[in-house]
Amino acid sequence: MKFTWKKAAAFAAMAALTVSFAGCGGGDKKADDKKAAPKGNDKELVMYMGIVEQAAKVVASEFEKDTGIKVKFVRMSGGETLSRIRAEKNNPQASLWYGGSADSFIMAKKEGLLEAYKSPNAEKIKAEFKDPEGFWTGIYQGYLGFILDKRWFEEHKAQPPKSWDDLLKPEFKGQIVMGNPGSASTGYVLVSATVQRLGEEKGMDYLAKLDKQVKQYTKAGAAPARSAALGECAIGITYLHNGIRLMKEGNKNVALSLPEEGTAYELGAVAMIKNAPQKEAAKKFIDWCLTKKAQEIGQNNNSYQFLTNPEANPPKEALAFKDSKLLKYDFQWSGDNRARLLEAWNKAVKK
Repeated sequence: MKFTWKKAAAFAAMAALTVSFAGCGGGDKKADDKKAAPKGNDKELVMYMGIVEQAAKVVASEFEKDTGIKVKFVRMSGGETLSRIRAEKNNPQASLWYGGSADSFIMAKKEGLLEAYKSPNAEKIKAEFKDPEGFWTGIYQGYLGFILDKRWFEEHKAQPPKSWDDLLKPEFKGQIVMGNPGSASTGYVLVSATVQRLGEEKGMDYLAKLDKQVKQYTKAGAAPARSAALGECAIGITYLHNGIRLMKEGNKNVALSLPEEGTAYELGAVAMIKNAPQKEAAKKFIDWCLTKKAQEIGQNNNSYQFLTNPEANPPKEALAFKDSKLLKYDFQWSGDNRARLLEAWNKAVKK
């Protein structure tokens, strides 16, 4: 087996990661396992956020303005957050998990890491967007697609990919960046969707072939979009809203594409962590983030996901993709089979 730096990075990211709290931002120091849990102060809320840093800061600030409750957060990808909550199971350091695909939340529920809370504001959310027992509730949808560097395609006179199979074309070898399935929920959604679309044997065969095309697996799921914008790759596989954000920031070389066979989507969720030290503050945040006002905050702050509150207006920048063909994606199955599929993926890409 040829073991490259790319694969070493992919497998290393599977390990549980530790991060320190830093006010309203993320840190990178190792956490102290013996650290006391935050005190049950309901004028403060410690949480993990799976949305981009800029949006996370705005959410924290707006919640404090509306409630007087100060938020301290760490920004991590879905897989990292799940690993962190597992490690802290007997001594929770945070009370809430906000953002990241529902697959990881389902796994966390299965492992007894979440606490049920049925917000009265969740009643209007569609049944398929929430856990029936109240362990998590969906807050947004993000469609998985291709973020393209138009300059590369013009220079190489190549056609942009229009399907999942197009990614296997020889001209794209070493030109694809995607999230690591172990650390980024974005990467795991791709793995699960591929298996659901093709079946496990054919799905893992496809992913093994795709691996040979991949230049880098990133720790964070949004990073492939930035790689494409910077010209570090031709194709970044991530959610379209990450690409829309870069286009709004003035990256004129960025283009978007969706696979014609249909694409998967994440259902970003929110949940209270079991034995949350700031339980009442966590409940207030869940109530708040399900409101029309809170869900519409994102589109004014470079977040362009579709929303779960039926009264909330979707961002106009994303409307062109609203009726895109979606795969029938089973979140419950995906969450229940997460550990097994990640192990199978690791074996497939080692060959």
